[in-house]
Amino acid sequence: MASKTMKTTAIALSAAALLLGATACGTKENNTADNTNAGTNTGNAGAKEVTITFQNIYPDPETPSYKMLHAIVDQYQKDHPNVKIELDSLNTDQQKLKLKTQAASKEVPDITIVNPSAQMKPFVDAGLFAPLNEMIDQNGLKDTFQKGLLDYYSFDGNVYALPDGNNIEVVYYNKDLFAQAGITAPPATYEEFIEDVKALRAKNITPIAIGEKDSWTGSFLFMNVLLRTNGGPGFLQDVLDGKKQFTDPAFTEAVSKFQDLIQAKAFNEGATSVDYNTGGNLFKTGKAAMMIMGTWETGAIDASSVGGKVGVFKFPTVGGKGDPDQFMLAPGSAFAISANSEHLQETKDFLNYFMLNMPKKQFELKNAVGSGQIIEGDFKAAGYSDLAIAVLDLFKGSKGGDLAFDNKMKPAIAQVHLSSIQNMFVQKVDPANVAQEHQAAYDSNK
Repeated sequence: MASKTMKTTAIALSAAALLLGATACGTKENNTADNTNAGTNTGNAGAKEVTITFQNIYPDPETPSYKMLHAIVDQYQKDHPNVKIELDSLNTDQQKLKLKTQAASKEVPDITIVNPSAQMKPFVDAGLFAPLNEMIDQNGLKDTFQKGLLDYYSFDGNVYALPDGNNIEVVYYNKDLFAQAGITAPPATYEEFIEDVKALRAKNITPIAIGEKDSWTGSFLFMNVLLRTNGGPGFLQDVLDGKKQFTDPAFTEAVSKFQDLIQAKAFNEGATSVDYNTGGNLFKTGKAAMMIMGTWETGAIDASSVGGKVGVFKFPTVGGKGDPDQFMLAPGSAFAISANSEHLQETKDFLNYFMLNMPKKQFELKNAVGSGQIIEGDFKAAGYSDLAIAVLDLFKGSKGGDLAFDNKMKPAIAQVHLSSIQNMFVQKVDPANVAQEHQAAYDSNK
């Protein structure tokens, strides 16, 4: 398991670490215009022609992340005319499936996207990723990351990927749609949350937008409920340590409560046939009242047609249990380099440049909330929205929390979990059966 092989800290995404990501512009001393020439300059006359394949999860041209990616890539190609960056932009689940196929044939792109901890460990064990220790020591890149964050991407003393963020999961809500349903304040309890869902449905308003075709979305939301019914973080770690089983009341109660939300028709119709981007756009175009997602969405929401109408609140207590200041934690998806890259040094040079310049560009695009790199500056003075400032305030009050299921458990166990939660959107289930299904998967894949 990942916890036995990774260099770890107790909780890298503690409130203190999160606060570092909420204080800023420009990474440390290196995130300046001078970084346009960071790394080896391969643009010299007579330099060999190089094509670097860059698989990413920024496919939507309307989002700040897409604009950030293309701005940095375009500038790099301009400064290094012999280097072509070939982008393969996919949504999250498409990219995961494609990478799995590529990994099976050992044809991983020069740069690809992986998720932390247990999700990336099989790729590392297979020798598919290049260690990045030397590269992150160049130009002070290593020091730009929040303390402890790189531990989630490290195995046996080597860093194998560099994260694009460090986030928490929150509830975004459309203030106008809440008002139309007569809801005067965000819910503080799960019971109030269900009542608000019913009030929105009564006004023919879709309560919560989700893209459950990408099955991680439902799991991420479900884990909020488990975080509360367990009375705090650590349920999955207790399972790993042999202290609890999935048949524990905290888990079965979470399944039951989550099912209550689905049965109340909280989500858009046909949720399992809607992908992440499409689901998110239901909220961003004013067609749904809420979206429960990581804070990486803040910039995209501000840039959307509902920008200025959106507030944010903490996931409520469930049955009187849990602390709203404990969140689902989301160390970001991360950039890894193929160990078999034909242009390994040139790829490292480009990724070094990309990571040094990403925070600055994200800040300029009002998309730096939840950065995994230390940023120094004043968000309010830079014109960040009331929503962004409210999200930053949630970071400041964070008391830690839990990692997503698929970041904590082995892939085979996680796949059973993802399918099981997705199935709840299709049919009503017996919570005891769901718990037994999980336990059987765990016992078979220890």
